[in-house]
Amino acid sequence: MFLENTVNHTEQFGWIEVICGSMFSGKTEELIRRLKRAKFAKQKVEIFKPAIDVRYDEEEVVSHNDNRIRSTPVPASANIRLLANNVDVVGIDEAQFFDDEIVAVCNDLANRGIRVIVAGLDMDFKGNPFGPMPALMATAEYVTKVHAVCTRTGNLAHYSFRKAEGDNIVMLGETQEYEPLSRAAYYKAIQEQSKRKIEEEE
Repeated sequence: MFLENTVNHTEQFGWIEVICGSMFSGKTEELIRRLKRAKFAKQKVEIFKPAIDVRYDEEEVVSHNDNRIRSTPVPASANIRLLANNVDVVGIDEAQFFDDEIVAVCNDLANRGIRVIVAGLDMDFKGNPFGPMPALMATAEYVTKVHAVCTRTGNLAHYSFRKAEGDNIVMLGETQEYEPLSRAAYYKAIQEQSKRKIEEEE
């Protein structure tokens, strides 16, 4: 369980929190929960998301169960540095879709005394570390890994299996395209998928 840090006013430094996991694991839900608590405490909060993420709403950050919070879509992580002025807390959703500069941006904000809360997928559909997420997790003070429930075994899932064909790493996902799977179920699904591919090519 993550507990909010106490602010040390003499130190004047912020910190980075990363919330990571697979699809449907509640990352955005947890991000929104922390941001709403900060707002309730009368802290000034700014939320950013990549401009390409228009799944539920062009401007709001929305979780799969329709929990939502106002955000600013930005085309590149450098924009966050320019827009995050006079704030106590910065929230960033879908961080895996940002460029590598997001790591420096988050560190700059934390060094300016801002609490930075970042949410994103830690692995792509191939099971590889996703974009800048590994570097963000390495530099963060706090990392929370959340899990979905495997749709095939009922165990904890931390893989995002893509049911749709195609090799593009960036593909905004819904339940019809992605499925959260445990390690065993993911391994089995990948084997079945490649077997099907071979049969189709023959």
